[in-house]
Amino acid sequence: MRRVIELADRIARSEATVLITGESGTGKERLARRIHESSKRRSGPFLALNCGALPENLLESELFGHKRGAFTGAASDHRGLFEAASGGTLFLDEIGETAPAMQVKLLRALQEQTVRPVGATRDVAVDARIVAATHRDLSAMVEAGTFRADLFYRLRVVPLEIPPLRDRPEDVLPLARQFIARVCAQNQCGPCSLRPRTLDLLVAYQWPGNVRELENAIERAVLLAEGQPAIEPADLPPEVRAERPKRSTKHGAALEIATLEDLERRHILATLEHFRGSRKETAEALGIGENTLWRRLTRYGVIKRREGP
Repeated sequence: MRRVIELADRIARSEATVLITGESGTGKERLARRIHESSKRRSGPFLALNCGALPENLLESELFGHKRGAFTGAASDHRGLFEAASGGTLFLDEIGETAPAMQVKLLRALQEQTVRPVGATRDVAVDARIVAATHRDLSAMVEAGTFRADLFYRLRVVPLEIPPLRDRPEDVLPLARQFIARVCAQNQCGPCSLRPRTLDLLVAYQWPGNVRELENAIERAVLLAEGQPAIEPADLPPEVRAERPKRSTKHGAALEIATLEDLERRHILATLEHFRGSRKETAEALGIGENTLWRRLTRYGVIKRREGP
C-alpha cells in the first residue's frame, strides 16, 4: 500500500490519466482525492460520478451536458461534469459499467479534450484531468469484447491497484485508530481505545468489505460503547466477533483455551495500541529490543517483512 501511495503522489504532479483498480470498498475514491489534492489542480473542483448508477441516456447528459429542449424534461441548458470539472479533476468510478456507445464518446472526449452536449451542434472545450476506477478486470473485458481496447489503454496511462485489506493486515489497526478518532470527534465523545481481545479480533478478521466495512464496524462499535473508555468485543458486528473453534476437555466440555503464544500476541498488540503504534515505546514497556518486537509483529502479520525495524 505504501508503494501505491508513493506512486500516486509522484504522478499527481503530472496531467496523466490514472486508472485505479481494486475490490469494492478498498478506498479508490480516497486515493483519487489524494491525487487531486497533491496536484497542480488542487484549487480546482473535484467532481465524482458513479458510471454504473445511471442509465446510458442520463449518464451522457450528466457527463457532457444538454441543451434546453434536447429531450422531454430538459427545461434549461445543463452543464456537464466534464465542463464543470475544468481546471480540476473528474473521477469516473465504476468505468467498467459503461455501455459500448458511451465508451466511444468517452474516448473522443479524452482524446479531443472537447465534449458535445446532448442536443448541441457545437463542441465545447474542456480541461479536466480524468481519474477512473473500477472493481472489474478490464483486461478480461477487452478480451471478451465488452470494453474497448483503445479506451482501456487511454485510461490506463498510469495504473494503480489497491490491494484488498485482507492482504495488508498491518493497515487494520492504524485505520481503526483513525476511524475511532473521527467518530469520537463527530459525536463529541471522549477518546476510546481497543481492548486486547477486540484488537485481536480486528486483526484476525478477513474484511471482505475492505476499508468500508472496517469503517462501518468501527463507527458501530464506538456508538455502542456509549462513551466507555474502551471498545469491547461485544461492540463489534457479529461476523467480526464470531467465536473461534473451541477445544474440548477430557470430560467433553467445550472450553476456549488460549495458548501462551496467543497470550503473548494479545499482550504485545495491546501494548502497541496503548502507545498509538510507537514501536520504540512499546519495546521499552515490554522490556525487549526493537528488533525482537519487529520480528514478533512481522510474524503476526501487523507489518510486512520488507519493512525494517
